[in-house]
Amino acid sequence: MLSIKPLILFSLFLLGICNHSYAQNYKSPGKTFLAANRSSQSLGIFRPKSPAPTIYGKSAIVIDARTGSALFSKSADQKRAVASTQKLMTALLSLEKGHMHEPVKVASTDTHVEPSKIYIQAGQTYRKSDLIAALLVRSGNDVARCLARNHSGSQKSFSYAMNQKARSLGMHSSNFLNPHGLTASGQYSTARDMSKLARVAYFHRTIRSITSLKKLPFRFANGKRKTFNNTNKLLSKSPYCNGLKTGYTRASGNCLISSGKNGPREVIVVVLGSNSSNIWKDSEKLMHWALGI
Repeated sequence: MLSIKPLILFSLFLLGICNHSYAQNYKSPGKTFLAANRSSQSLGIFRPKSPAPTIYGKSAIVIDARTGSALFSKSADQKRAVASTQKLMTALLSLEKGHMHEPVKVASTDTHVEPSKIYIQAGQTYRKSDLIAALLVRSGNDVARCLARNHSGSQKSFSYAMNQKARSLGMHSSNFLNPHGLTASGQYSTARDMSKLARVAYFHRTIRSITSLKKLPFRFANGKRKTFNNTNKLLSKSPYCNGLKTGYTRASGNCLISSGKNGPREVIVVVLGSNSSNIWKDSEKLMHWALGI
């Protein structure tokens, strides 16, 4: 069985989750989430005094991560394709079921998907934690299919689980049909709905620790080693950014869900329907504005 790489182990150790059982791990994010809600009542909501910057993205929302309150929105309830940002849901569901270090064997059907792929091969076995890390950092569509099948037995059954979870999170304007976000007729979400998913992901310590990594050392089952760069370039552009997930298809345009922190202020920014030259500018401007920078 493959060992999780030192960088991931170190990140998880710092967050205090390596020496607990999975059941303990999964209870912790919920407690943290509720604690954040309680503390927000006394801390209040920071609202920037200056007007929000103008952005190119077609839909967007900025929320206070602690309270979920919207600080800015632009067509936030418009139904749109959200591409790979929905992999946050795939990761969340994968972490909810079973043990994060359990072995996962790749099936041939997992590899029948368009790029972006990391090219895992049928018959190979990986720890689930390694696959989740590759899913969130490198955004492998083959990894998404593998995790979905491992969770629910089929892509169709997993999409049902995604939609059930979405409803439980109050995402009532979303419909997910696959685990990776490739374009599918009838699949959509909104900036507001995705901010609800992002807020839960942000307070999930495993997801948060992985999505904050700029680089991920990865060892394939055949012994080959590779270092994946995080698709979220805002991690390198802004010292305040600490996650979360990118997305792109022709139908969705460039999408980014990003999180940022400045002292006690924590925000989540969702930008959908931007382009390659503006997605990073859009997200950075909104994040820095919301953080009072």
